[in-house]
Amino acid sequence: MLNVLDMPKTVAATGRITKLLDQLMSGTPEIEAERAVLITESFKQTEHLPTILRRAKALEHILKHMTLVIRDEELVVGNLTLKPRGCQIFPEFSNKWLYSEFDTIAKRTGDVFTITSETVSKLKEQFSYWDGRTVQELATSFMTPETIEAMNADVFTVGNYYNNGVGHISVDYAKVLNVGFKGIIDEAEEAKRTADRSKPDFIKKEQFLNAVIVSAQAAIDFAKRFADLARSLAARMADSERRRELETISAICERVPAYPAASFHEAVQSFWFVQMIIQIESNGHSISPMRFDQYMYPFYQKDLAGGVIRHEQVQELLDCLWIKMNEVNKIRDEGSTKAFGGYPMFQNLIVGGQTEEGQDATNELSFACLEATAHVKMPQPSISIRVWNRSPEELLLKAAEVSRLGLGLPAYYNDEVIIPSLVSRSVSLADARDYGIIGCVEPQKGGKTEGWHDAAFFNLPKVMEITIGNGILNGKKIGLQTGEFASFTSIEKFMEAYAKQMEYFVSLLIQADNSVDYAHGERAPLPFLSSMVYDCIGRGKSLQEGGAFYNFTGPQGVGVANVADAMQAIKSVVFDQKKVTLAELKAALESNFGSSQPSASPDSSQSPLNSLSQEHIVELIKKLILEGSNISLDQLGSLVPRQAAAPTGNEGYLRELLIAAPKFGNDIDEVDEIARQVGLVYCREVQKYTNPRGGTFQPGLYPVSANVPMGAATGATADGRKAGEPLADGVSPVSGRDTNGPTAAANSVSKLDHHIASNGTLFNQKFHPSALNGPAGLSKLVSLLRGYFDQKGMHVQFNVISRETLLDAQRNPEKYKSLVVRVAGYSAHFTNLDRKLQDDIINRTEQNM
Repeated sequence: MLNVLDMPKTVAATGRITKLLDQLMSGTPEIEAERAVLITESFKQTEHLPTILRRAKALEHILKHMTLVIRDEELVVGNLTLKPRGCQIFPEFSNKWLYSEFDTIAKRTGDVFTITSETVSKLKEQFSYWDGRTVQELATSFMTPETIEAMNADVFTVGNYYNNGVGHISVDYAKVLNVGFKGIIDEAEEAKRTADRSKPDFIKKEQFLNAVIVSAQAAIDFAKRFADLARSLAARMADSERRRELETISAICERVPAYPAASFHEAVQSFWFVQMIIQIESNGHSISPMRFDQYMYPFYQKDLAGGVIRHEQVQELLDCLWIKMNEVNKIRDEGSTKAFGGYPMFQNLIVGGQTEEGQDATNELSFACLEATAHVKMPQPSISIRVWNRSPEELLLKAAEVSRLGLGLPAYYNDEVIIPSLVSRSVSLADARDYGIIGCVEPQKGGKTEGWHDAAFFNLPKVMEITIGNGILNGKKIGLQTGEFASFTSIEKFMEAYAKQMEYFVSLLIQADNSVDYAHGERAPLPFLSSMVYDCIGRGKSLQEGGAFYNFTGPQGVGVANVADAMQAIKSVVFDQKKVTLAELKAALESNFGSSQPSASPDSSQSPLNSLSQEHIVELIKKLILEGSNISLDQLGSLVPRQAAAPTGNEGYLRELLIAAPKFGNDIDEVDEIARQVGLVYCREVQKYTNPRGGTFQPGLYPVSANVPMGAATGATADGRKAGEPLADGVSPVSGRDTNGPTAAANSVSKLDHHIASNGTLFNQKFHPSALNGPAGLSKLVSLLRGYFDQKGMHVQFNVISRETLLDAQRNPEKYKSLVVRVAGYSAHFTNLDRKLQDDIINRTEQNM
C-alpha cells in the first residue's frame, strides 16, 4: 500500500499549460477532408487485395501523406487534424447522412462544426466511390423487416456502430511501451513462420499477419516523420530553450514507438502515438487508456530514482498529454448528438484499485493523474477511480477535491461489485482484478477484450407503452398481442405481459447488433488495433473476426426508474386504492394527461362539453344533481369527452395520483424491489444470447445521454411523466422524485442487481457546492461513497454545481465557455450541449448533505 510520505507534492500548472489550453480552445471545431481523400485514393488502388490488407494499406497511405503539425509549446506531439479539435471524415462506415446535413452542421443547437465549401466539394467527390460499399449499407441488408421496424419505432437504436467505427476498447499499451512495434512485427513474423500451412485457415491467417506487419511499420514511419519535422523546426528556431525541446522531441520520435520506451517522456510520447493512430484507423470513440497509473509507473519510478526527471516535469508532461487528448474529436449525425452531446470521446483513464494479486495498487501517479485533471479542467481524459475496502483515504479525499471543482470528474467504481460480475462472465480472477473502464461505465480487462460496449440503447418505457397498447403503437401493430390493458387483474399479470414483449423486442435487438457486428467483420477489420490485443496475432484473426481472448456485446437498457415508478403507480392507484380504472389510465396516457387532444369517437368529438374545462364539467354535474335532473349516467357519459375520465392539465387529478405514488430513490423497499425486477427482466433476457465473434451478450443499465432523445420519442408514462419528457438518467431516480436526500437515493439504487448488469450501471448525483465546503464536506462525500459501495452499488459520479450557475450559463453562454459538467458517463462543456440536454442536467435533483 502507498506510504503517505511518498505522495507527490501538489504543484501548480505551468504557463505552458495555459498557452496550450488557449490554443486548443481558440475556435469552433472544423471538419476536414484529408483523411477521406487519402483512404479513397488507397482503396481505389487496392481493389485486387483482400479486405484486411486493403485496410492496412489504407492506414499506411494515410500516415505517409497526412499533413503533420507540431504546435507551439508542445512537449507531446502528434496531430489528427490541421486545427485543434478538428474532425476527419470516415466514409467507409457511412456517409449518406452527412449529405443531408452539410448545410446544417454549423447551425446545430449542440456539437457545432464549421465546414468550408471546398471541404464539402471534396467530400462529395469521395462519397460517390463509397456508395454501396459502406458498413452501414451491408448491416442494413442483414436485418429483418421486423428489426428495422422496431428501430424506426424507437424501441432501440444501434446507431453508435451502425454509422461509425466501434472503438470501445483498451489495447495493451504496456506491450508497446515494453517491446515497441519492432517487437510486434517480430511476433507476427514468428507466427507466420510457425503456422501450419497445411490447414485451410492459414490463408486467412497469413493475410491478417501481413496486415499487422504493414500497419506496425506504418506507425514506425509515421513517428519518424515527426522526428524529421521536429528536427527541421529546431534548425530554424531562434529561441534556444524551444530549440532544445524540439531536438529532444526529434530524438524521442526516432526511438518510439519503434523500440521500447527508455524514459517516462518516451513512454508518454509512445502512448500518444498509439492513442492517435487508433483514432486515425477507425473513428470509434471510447479508446480508453484505462490503468495508466499502473503501466506508466515503472518508467516514472526509474526516472525519478535515477534523477532523470523531477516530479514537476512529470506533472507538466501529464498536463500536456491531457490537453492532447482533448484534440480527439468526431462528428456524429444530428440525431446521435442528442445521445452523445458535447463532443464526447470517452477516453476513460482510471486510477487506484488493486493488483492482479489482490493488493492495493495506488501509487504516486494515481495522485498525479488526478492533479492533471485539476490543472487542465477539460473533459478528456474521462478520469475515474477504482475503490475497494483498502483504498487509501488520502486517495479518496484527493478525488473528492477534484469532484469539488465541479467538472463531474472523477467517476467512482466499486471493485467489490465489478470484479465478481466479470468473474461471473468467465473472466479469470486475475484479469478481473486488472479491469478498467471503457467509455462511460463499462468494465473490461484491457488488452484482451473486444467488448462491443454501447452496442445499443434499449428503451424500456417504450416496451411498456407497447404493452399497454397490446402490441399496437400509433395505430400500427409493432409488438405481440399480450392482452388488452383493461383486462389485467393485477400488477403481476401486467408485468408478465411486459416480460413477453421484452422477450420479443430483445430478440430483435440481438438481430440488429449481430447484423452490424457481421458487417464490421466483413468490411472494416482493423489490423493496427488488433495487433495490440491478445490473442489476435496468436489466433491469426482481427478483433472483428473474434481474435480477442474475451468477446462480448453490451447493449444497455434506458429508463429503469420510469418503468418502476409507473408499475408502482399502477399497483397503488389502480389495484390497491382502486381510485381509477386501467381504461381510464390508458385514456389519460393517450391524451398525454389532457395536454393533447386524444383520438375520439364521432359522438364524443361533437360533445358540447368538449370545450369545457375540468372545473366547469364538475360544476355542471353538480348543478344537474342539485336540480334533480333525471339524466342517466349513460346519457351523461355520452356528453362528457373521453379525457374527462382522467382530469386534464398539469395538475390533473389522475396525474397527481400517479405522481403521489411511492417513487424509486427514496429508500422505499416496495418500489425499490419493483425497480430491481424491471432491471432483471431486461438483463436476464439479454444475457441469453451469443454474438458472431464467439462471445456472449452482457447487459448494462446506462443511457450516455440517450435518455433525452428517447424520452422525446416516448409517450406519457404511468409515473406521471408527460410525453416527450426525458427518461430517467441511468439507474438514477427520476429527476425531482428522490426527495429523501442523497443517502436514501443511494440506498434505493444499491438494491438493484448491479452484478448481472456487468456491462455497467450509471448513477448520477448532483450537489450544491455548499454541500462540499471545507474538509468536513469532503469527508461527508467519501462517507456517502463508501456507504453506497458497501451496499454493492457499482458506480457513482457527482455534479457539484448550483442550479443558478447552470441557468446563468444558459442565459449568458459567452461567460461560461470553460464550464465543464457531468452529462452522463462523461463530462462536456455545458455551453456546447443541446438545450434539451442542458435542461435535463439543470432539472436533476440538487442534493445537500
